[in-house]
Amino acid sequence: MNKTYLKLSLDLDFVLIAITASLKDYVLCHKINTRLNLNFEKVEDHEVFFNVDEPPLAFSKYNFYVEQGDNDFFILSNRSSEGFLIPEMNKVDYFMIIQGYIDKEDLDYIISGLNKLPDIQVAAQIDPLKLKSNENLVI
Repeated sequence: MNKTYLKLSLDLDFVLIAITASLKDYVLCHKINTRLNLNFEKVEDHEVFFNVDEPPLAFSKYNFYVEQGDNDFFILSNRSSEGFLIPEMNKVDYFMIIQGYIDKEDLDYIISGLNKLPDIQVAAQIDPLKLKSNENLVI
């Protein structure tokens, strides 16, 4: 009898920025909107099932869509009351996900703008492929 294997691969084709800031999510988004001239808005929470027998954990999510570049920007909280979205990055408070093409100049502008905010300790680009729990970032 022949066996067929299904290989599942995740679409991790996005830019990931880790943000460390001890701010409430709505305060962080307001500061980012003001500083970088963006327009993040609260959307339905990002839910992740860690165990089949348990209800999903909900993580705060904000979205900003740019029509002319067809880019989707998301800010996800890394913390919920019951755990972390990416447990191996438990020092990170938020993740910014940028879906769609963004050139290096625009990306550098965003990262330097985030790092210039006094309430953000650090904002740095990380490779989602190197994260053990990267499937939790799929939106």
